[in-house]
Amino acid sequence: MAQVPAVSVLMPSFEQAAFIGRALASLQGQTLHDWEALIVDDGSEDGTAGAVAPFLADPRIRTVRLERNEGLGRALNTALDRTSAPLVAYLPSDDVFYPRHLELLTGALGETPQAVLAFAGLRHHYNRWHPGQLPDAPLQLVQVMHRRSSLRWLERDTLESDDLERLYWGGLRAAGSFIGTGEPSCEWVDHPGQRHKRMQEPVGGINPFRQHYRVAAPLRFHTTAGNAIDEDALYRRLRERPPTPRATDGLRILLVGELAYNAERVLALEEQGHALYGLWTDTPYWFNTVGPLPFGHVTELPRQDWRAAIRELRPDLIYGLLNWQAVPFVHAVMLATSGIPFVWHFKEGPFICIDKGSWPQLLDLYRRADGRIFGSPETRDWFELASPGLATAKPAMVLDGDLPKRDWFDAPRSSLLAARDGGLHTVVPGRPIGLHPPAVAALAAHDIHLHFYGDFTHGQWKDWIAKARGLAPAHLHLHANVAQDRWVDEFSRYDAGWLHCFASRNGGDLRLADWDDLNYPARMATLAMAGLPMIQRDNRGAAVAAQTLARELGIGIFYDDIDGLAAQLRDPARMGGLRQRVWQERERFSFDSHVPALLGFFRQVIAEGGHTRA
Repeated sequence: MAQVPAVSVLMPSFEQAAFIGRALASLQGQTLHDWEALIVDDGSEDGTAGAVAPFLADPRIRTVRLERNEGLGRALNTALDRTSAPLVAYLPSDDVFYPRHLELLTGALGETPQAVLAFAGLRHHYNRWHPGQLPDAPLQLVQVMHRRSSLRWLERDTLESDDLERLYWGGLRAAGSFIGTGEPSCEWVDHPGQRHKRMQEPVGGINPFRQHYRVAAPLRFHTTAGNAIDEDALYRRLRERPPTPRATDGLRILLVGELAYNAERVLALEEQGHALYGLWTDTPYWFNTVGPLPFGHVTELPRQDWRAAIRELRPDLIYGLLNWQAVPFVHAVMLATSGIPFVWHFKEGPFICIDKGSWPQLLDLYRRADGRIFGSPETRDWFELASPGLATAKPAMVLDGDLPKRDWFDAPRSSLLAARDGGLHTVVPGRPIGLHPPAVAALAAHDIHLHFYGDFTHGQWKDWIAKARGLAPAHLHLHANVAQDRWVDEFSRYDAGWLHCFASRNGGDLRLADWDDLNYPARMATLAMAGLPMIQRDNRGAAVAAQTLARELGIGIFYDDIDGLAAQLRDPARMGGLRQRVWQERERFSFDSHVPALLGFFRQVIAEGGHTRA
């Protein structure tokens, strides 16, 4: 009978072929030789098997491959189930052990029987050293050894997170103490492809994570630097409903690029009997929604050899979307599909494309697309000014690209917080742009509260929060992010909501406009859904899209100073009328209400050809 080794070393790996040989060599160089190692290849497609093959001559090293990526928790549980040593250590395939690492950790646990886990110091960012757990971070896999237990790692169907405390370490703490060796004996190798970097906003996030790990199922996702997201619960009703039968005149619509916020809005097209397909940019940011989509009913096209996939599909229309990150890929698709009607829908400041170097592609999209959709009339007019000589008679329309689906609107309004305590309560869902701490203090002087939503955003605005709380400790309130299904219930408690507050400098000349002037902030629909009047600076005389729309609909509160704003908020007749007006206009802030016009636009583009792009 084979002798049980002293330590089982678990190596989860996903597409780290460039690093894994270095990691395994560091394991073979340990001063403690009595170990077994199991590599769990979690669905890699990058040559990992070839990189591992030379090391399998060592009988202590074994490997198992999962056919598709199933997540860190499943990989580690697979390794736990297939190893047997009383002590468990971890060596992610992009990290490194120094020679005495296993010796030092086993020694620490041997000297402290009541301890269940020992952790080493570590090197990180290639030239920084720390004697133990890094500040503001969980213990990292590479620095830990623990006694084997029946505890299992949380798996993807329960939670995807970079917080290893939640995934496993926290469960061990009830069994005994954790001890540190105080000596750095491993390296947590810093590089852009680390799992936590692919998870954490703003560089990573749920959409980059989904795409990199090829996750097809909805995610329960919460990182140490982001909002909690439960796609399974939020989209279950949408995902599980039967597909809509294809209409006799139904279109095959290929969505290309990314869908940004409120991505489920596209289901309103499918609900009218049109077939939807998706082909996504491979460089998304956290807010760039890409597939596989968690709400279903959109057939994914393969990113590899997408040209052949489009030829086979033969869509009736290509609908290119939406923000600046997608511009290069959408442009490439447009150039490769000259025989298919192509609509370009842009919801982003064109200025960032100039800054990032993609202005030539954006301008070419504007010039060549068979149909153009602009986020606001001001954006449309800006493009005409910015591209002299390129204006054509091709079809165009205006449609905000971030509008939510109608499904989230059907919830009763909550009673106002003001009715309970006599104060006034305003809300900012997202960044408090233009609301400087002294303004929060001035609001507090009028007993006006500010409720600030967003876990991730709080992390980005720590200094602002500290200053504002110092000036108005009883009037600034922080809340976790809430998803679309709770917008009406949560935000209707407030008297009014804040849009971006800024003083425009364009004086009515769009050539002087910036993105604040052209944009409809995504929160407009959030506030409208909940029936909230929208607070913004009075930019009378300037060309400001959000202000023009709010004045047109009669749903805005415009102010020059906080005293004047407070007087408006404390006028019950005015505020009651405004709230009623917003409630009457809220439907136009649903994507579904614009679907008939959008489909009519698509059919116009198709009817006018779309076969030549001059």
